[in-house]
Amino acid sequence: MKLVRYGAIGHEKPGLIDKDGQLRDLSGQIADLAGDAFSPAGLAKLAALDVAGLPAVPGHPRLGSPVGGAPKFIAIGLNYADHAAEANMPIPAEPIVFMKANNSLCGPNDDVEQPRGSTKLDWEVELAVIIGSRAKYVSEADALNYVAGYAVCNDVSERNFQLERVGQWTKGKSHDTFGPLGPWVVTKDEIADVHKLGMWLDVNGKRCQTGSTATMIFNVPKIVSYLSELMTLMPGDIITTGTPPGVGMGKKPPQFLNVGDVVTLGIEGLGEQKQTIVAA
Repeated sequence: MKLVRYGAIGHEKPGLIDKDGQLRDLSGQIADLAGDAFSPAGLAKLAALDVAGLPAVPGHPRLGSPVGGAPKFIAIGLNYADHAAEANMPIPAEPIVFMKANNSLCGPNDDVEQPRGSTKLDWEVELAVIIGSRAKYVSEADALNYVAGYAVCNDVSERNFQLERVGQWTKGKSHDTFGPLGPWVVTKDEIADVHKLGMWLDVNGKRCQTGSTATMIFNVPKIVSYLSELMTLMPGDIITTGTPPGVGMGKKPPQFLNVGDVVTLGIEGLGEQKQTIVAA
């Protein structure tokens, strides 16, 4: 299934995309795509619906984050070998973990704000993992059983805030609109191999990132298992898992985003996003 949330900011409704690309309304079936809606029982309920009988939504409404009320927005840094090389940073011995504030979540095509004082606004196409079951001390062998699905994420980053000011990476990762997610959550049964997905990102129509989830240092089972040792993962948690090479700070000379720039990105089988940079 491809699960979406659509409508005005703060008033999104749950929906799904049928096999013909038609948006169908789920609000008569569930209150929201949040929490236990992503559990095995919740997904089984949705999978059993007569999709053709669900109300068709006309037009092309705004798509919001396909995950509502996410308990946590967790990120993994330097998780692609080729990206670590362009950043001149060593391959990490274990996953680098930081948090993105939940207020950074937004729709896949919403405008992205350039914060006041920002000088190094950057892009990162990433695979996001959506947790479906409470996970604590799970093994790598069992880890995918705790995953509901996957989505595209742009881990927008302000490098000055992230790397040149005192403190941790979170401050450069958490401004409003720094976490476009979607357009939809694709349930894991639709993805044959999550570690063989092509990824790309363009800025103003010029290709900047071309990569594959195949170059992850720590794969999805490792990440889920590892995080479950550090914190309890809950249904609806979002884990964004790192980016391939081609980010702005890795270019020679470095290239950063400014007001008016347009970013488009996508992952094979998971859809595409488009954002315009605006002033905060």
